[in-house]
Amino acid sequence: MINRALELFEAVPRKHNCAQAVACGCGREELYGELSVCGGGKAEGGVCGALHAAMRMVPETERKNVAEEFVTGLGSAKCRELKLVHRVSCARCVEAGAELAEKYRED
Repeated sequence: MINRALELFEAVPRKHNCAQAVACGCGREELYGELSVCGGGKAEGGVCGALHAAMRMVPETERKNVAEEFVTGLGSAKCRELKLVHRVSCARCVEAGAELAEKYRED
């Protein structure tokens, strides 16, 4: 799933923002339209789109764990801080989002 999410995110021409790449890479294509407005720091509260997508795909009881692991690994949950302060690439955020979605998904 992680590799597929990265492939979708890095494909040219670009058809997936970070949130869409995570969702579609994890087999949740039905979220594509809904997540179209969540890239580039536009998810609610300025949260990274990749994190937002990951949290949409896991049980509500696991969302806190997903957010905590994302922040521990990358330094922030906010897109702007990830880019400007921590210098984390969007591709790395997509990897982390897909990894956490896979780890905490319902079976």
